[in-house]
Amino acid sequence: MEIANPGWRVNTFFHPARDVIPAILKPMMNALLDSRLEKRSKKTDRPVIKNAAAVLGAAGQIGPAPEGKRFENKWFAGCPAVGGGRNLFAVGILFPYIPDMPMAQVRTSSLILIAAALASSSVQGEQKGPARRLLIADDSVKRLAIVSPDGSLEWELPIGAIHDAQLLPNGNILTQLGWQRVVEVNRGKEIVWEYDSGRMNGNEGRKVEVHAVQRLPDGLTLIAESGPSRLIEVDREGTIRREIKLKVDHPDAHSETRLARKLANGNYLVAQERDGFVREYDRDSRLVWEFEVPLFGRERKGGHGPEAFGNAVFSAERLPNGNTLIGTGNGHSVLEVTPQKKIVWKVEQNDLKGITLAWVTRVERLPNGNTLIGNCHAGPDSPQFIEVTPDKKVVWTFCDFKNFGNSTPVQIVLGQR
Repeated sequence: MEIANPGWRVNTFFHPARDVIPAILKPMMNALLDSRLEKRSKKTDRPVIKNAAAVLGAAGQIGPAPEGKRFENKWFAGCPAVGGGRNLFAVGILFPYIPDMPMAQVRTSSLILIAAALASSSVQGEQKGPARRLLIADDSVKRLAIVSPDGSLEWELPIGAIHDAQLLPNGNILTQLGWQRVVEVNRGKEIVWEYDSGRMNGNEGRKVEVHAVQRLPDGLTLIAESGPSRLIEVDREGTIRREIKLKVDHPDAHSETRLARKLANGNYLVAQERDGFVREYDRDSRLVWEFEVPLFGRERKGGHGPEAFGNAVFSAERLPNGNTLIGTGNGHSVLEVTPQKKIVWKVEQNDLKGITLAWVTRVERLPNGNTLIGNCHAGPDSPQFIEVTPDKKVVWTFCDFKNFGNSTPVQIVLGQR
């Protein structure tokens, strides 16, 4: 890129999904700005970019910053920025470097360019197979969103750490804001109910994290608390109506539990990540069934991606036939297990053509017999959400690394509006 003052430089790079934006808007930018920039560059010692169009859609650097320094808005006085997925791209005009253009004209022109950029930029994910409405959360981009069948975001909420969420019958969302706050949020993004596991009911000053929430048919809310090693059912006032003590072999406030669900028979099915067990408890905290996720003769290996391995189980679902469907976390697999602990169906890391399973999170058996699989930390070459048939044929995938990233523990198919 050519710059009036060689002491200043711009280093730009483009995500492939953004490349089309500068190409489309460059003529417009040039027509609007280049004549003024060329004219004024000879009349001022202030650095002037001679082709401002090249910065559109870029995440780069301007100024005497060190090589490789990321783009920061402070270099662009009044320059709006638009976030899209994992990439930040700037849309605007460098106000300090256009001395004779009236500020009102600059701002108006900038808004026009923003609108054009957004219109020409696709920020929709891709679904292969039947178009579905989804609830997706990714803590790497701090976003919980309802995704429309066309891939656009119907609704979204800024979040922090998250492992669970639920769309309620009243249209509200039950979820978490960080590891301790459980909230019910309406579509206006107002918190209409809240429970703070970090300070309520004996937890003040203790290490505690929440990794599962469930609104029960009677209106109580089930919360899994790692650290205190318990499940609690609380009412609207935050009073504990029932407490289930968990068997924990390896206490850890971060990883004792992942998803937990109350079953139709009144028992509780809990994925206990640190122990590598799925355990079922009755209403009196008695352990009535457990299954240790096997390592299949392999050695444990650290990490979160496809290269890792272990039995850090994330989820379990009790099926109508009495079997249990298990998402094995860094075991990279889905298991269906009988009450006698026999594995009768399994999807392993490389069973699905063109797809690598990494941290398998949520699993769900559909009425048609197919299975939904959440695929976290697998990277952009593999989808985040998958549907497979009993014979392991992939019939649907969701992949969106524009609005979401590589850490999507919440993936839920919703009914149509």
